[in-house]
Amino acid sequence: MRSTCNFQVTARIHLERFTNVTIVAGVMERKKILVVDDEPDVTDLVSYHLKAKGFQVETLNDATASIAKARHFLPDVIILDIMMPHLSGLQICRILRSEPKLSRVPIIFLTAKAEPHDRIEGFESGADDYLPKPFSPKELVLRVEAILRRLAAPPPATGRLQVGTIVLDGETHRVTVGGQAIELTATEFKLLRLLMERQGRVQTREHLLINVWNYSADIETRTIDTHVRRLREKLGDEANWIETIRGVGYRIADKKLSA
Repeated sequence: MRSTCNFQVTARIHLERFTNVTIVAGVMERKKILVVDDEPDVTDLVSYHLKAKGFQVETLNDATASIAKARHFLPDVIILDIMMPHLSGLQICRILRSEPKLSRVPIIFLTAKAEPHDRIEGFESGADDYLPKPFSPKELVLRVEAILRRLAAPPPATGRLQVGTIVLDGETHRVTVGGQAIELTATEFKLLRLLMERQGRVQTREHLLINVWNYSADIETRTIDTHVRRLREKLGDEANWIETIRGVGYRIADKKLSA
């Protein structure tokens, strides 16, 4: 009996090393991915590669049905095209960010709009990642897995952090500024937490890419700059705690900077 129990525990630990599987009440559950693109060839290709990695995948070619589908399916990650008839990916992203049960679901834009200002607009609408077409299906799968690893990372030893009137509670995943709660995406929350944990120490862009985005490969450093800018906007009067170290990265200052 003991050997059987040990085998089950070992198997569980082995399975939970993979980001596409979780075990709830002894039942193995696959991570759920929703793919929305008006081109069937794209959704078929993405679905094939994600399913090959063990994900549970639902696809849609009708953007107008995406919100209802997301509410019902409750995906772990959403992959969105931007240029779709009737309802754009940017509009869908903004709607999802206002939905209580979906506001923290990571969103990856997969789109032919590849100019820098397109990327900025995508991140400002609430996206967590942005991959231009034509794309590598393998890279897309790796980005999905990186996001899920980030979400599965254990909370920091310190459950509560405070800088000025910014209070971050790691256990409740809640941030307040001056006593007022603010809504952050999962990426913004992890970025702020990392900066607060290491107050006074400069965090290079490369370090942030590895520890917030879980990327070891090069990606656009504008991704980081856009997230920091959006985070500052949400922090309001307390934004000046975040200091830009030109050509290097960012840090939470030891003393609030003057406006």
